[in-house]
Amino acid sequence: MSKKIESVNYGLEKIFEGAQDFLPLLGTDYVEFYVGNAKQSAHFYKTAFGFQSHAYKGLETGSKDSVSYVLTQDKIKIILTTPLNSKSPINDHIVKHGDGVKVVALWVEDARQAYKETISRGANSYMEPTVEKDEFGEVVRAGIYTYGETVHMFVERKNYTGAFLPGFVKWESEYNPPSSGLKYIDHMVGNVGWNQMNTWVKFYEDVMGFVNFLSFDDKQIHTEYSALMSKVMSNGNGRIKFPINEPAKGKKRSQIEEYLDFYEGAGVQHIAMATDDIIKTVSQLKANGIEFLSTPPEAYYRAVPGRLETFSHELKEDIEKLKGLGIMIDADEEGYLLQIFTKPLEDRPTLFFEIIQRMGARGFGAGNFKALFESIEREQAKRGTL
Repeated sequence: MSKKIESVNYGLEKIFEGAQDFLPLLGTDYVEFYVGNAKQSAHFYKTAFGFQSHAYKGLETGSKDSVSYVLTQDKIKIILTTPLNSKSPINDHIVKHGDGVKVVALWVEDARQAYKETISRGANSYMEPTVEKDEFGEVVRAGIYTYGETVHMFVERKNYTGAFLPGFVKWESEYNPPSSGLKYIDHMVGNVGWNQMNTWVKFYEDVMGFVNFLSFDDKQIHTEYSALMSKVMSNGNGRIKFPINEPAKGKKRSQIEEYLDFYEGAGVQHIAMATDDIIKTVSQLKANGIEFLSTPPEAYYRAVPGRLETFSHELKEDIEKLKGLGIMIDADEEGYLLQIFTKPLEDRPTLFFEIIQRMGARGFGAGNFKALFESIEREQAKRGTL
């Protein structure tokens, strides 16, 4: 990692002081996927990732145009939504993008104020503040558009005690596989088109009060064949982190270009989920059938002790177990991190998951970029899309 990156990464407290407080965010509330078959997708996420049944909305609850299954694992909530007829606008999203993330919902104290502040700063409205009620109280939601057709929904639920949202009922299921140890969403990465990264950086700065606390250019993120640029945006308390990627010129087609081609536009590239025991989590996910990117070469793992010693850190985990699972290691002045990436979760090479364990480190694995992107390129070559 370059000294320039280090200096950016390790002055986080000072940088976060520059974040504006007009949009206080309490955390990620939920992530909603539009999918072709929510029932089957729910079974996949339960079986493969260890999510649990939580809430449901469909024909049985009076919803005539769509069905939604809510799954949870610790603090993570995902919604899988499918249209129930050909007239639903949800179909347009699925036809164009395939299964993918539509809504990144943010938990706020005051949804009306969040909407007012962001709209006044130039956001495009997706949904005006709406009060939803049932016997358990009320939830206020409002939404704005961000890159592509992705939406940020502001969710105020301080006056609600129900299972999830009004219109949903508790989803009772006899089939609930054990958790895989996933705890919370660490960050979510968006891919945008050529020369669009700075446009969306400015959006998050001006409209949402975020700060850009870490930047990488194509000189830092490249292989022999491809390159990309990335800037990491965060809100003031650091609970919400959105890296934004754009493609850069290279000899061949980068992973960002491949995503944009198959997703047919900008969208969420991957969701990073944190665990306290990545060896246990990844071992279980592999046993459940999840496929990960190929293991870095032997030389990569031989270099790990030296990289950690640079920052005076000692690896607590067994490096042979990490190598056996293909888990990568990176370090900064604050500590180290362990991370691994799944292959795309759908047939289109678009959305994937990252599993991450932070042992003090606050970066995003810059020291792993070359090994990671070479692994992705090997998959691209198999698909004929490099």
